[in-house]
Amino acid sequence: MAKPIIKPNARTQQVLEDLDLYREFCVSYGYRCNEADLYNFRSYAFQQFNKHAQNKSVKNMWDEDARRFAGRF
Repeated sequence: MAKPIIKPNARTQQVLEDLDLYREFCVSYGYRCNEADLYNFRSYAFQQFNKHAQNKSVKNMWDEDARRFAGRF
């Protein structure tokens, strides 16, 4: 008997790669990472991720939070 060869599904590989990129984006730019929001265009974080993927200007939430909480400490 020959050994079965398992071929990875191309769609599954693409989704996992996109999820990794989405996580990296959320950590880098200070957004809350929710895996359920991947491909959800109603989610603000995914909208910003999509803009980042198209090399457009993206709001950095680390800077926004630093400005917002600067006077409270």
